[in-house]
Amino acid sequence: MMRIAVPLSQGNVSLHFGHCDQFAVVDVDPQNKQISKIEKSQPPSHQPGALPEWLQQQNVDLIIAGGMGRRAQSLFEQYGIELVLGAQGSTVEGLIDSYIQGTLETGDNICDH
Repeated sequence: MMRIAVPLSQGNVSLHFGHCDQFAVVDVDPQNKQISKIEKSQPPSHQPGALPEWLQQQNVDLIIAGGMGRRAQSLFEQYGIELVLGAQGSTVEGLIDSYIQGTLETGDNICDH
């Protein structure tokens, strides 16, 4: 089983990681290429270092986001959480399905700080 986090803003996929107010945490069976569960969770308050630790406690293996600053990227790497940046999509299910099918298209990291 694999756990993937997708940042949300007002219930929609957030293009910028740092502006999210919620996360979709998705359990995926990578062998069968199926989503088994989606939970939406409120993250802790936005303080430096809080989200990487919190997502590690949620057993997240991978984050799919449109953009993320360099400092946050470094923190997630320290926690052993993989990143897929430059992703764009309108639904959590669509992003995750594209990722597990190997068809997720990514562009540039939309965050440059």
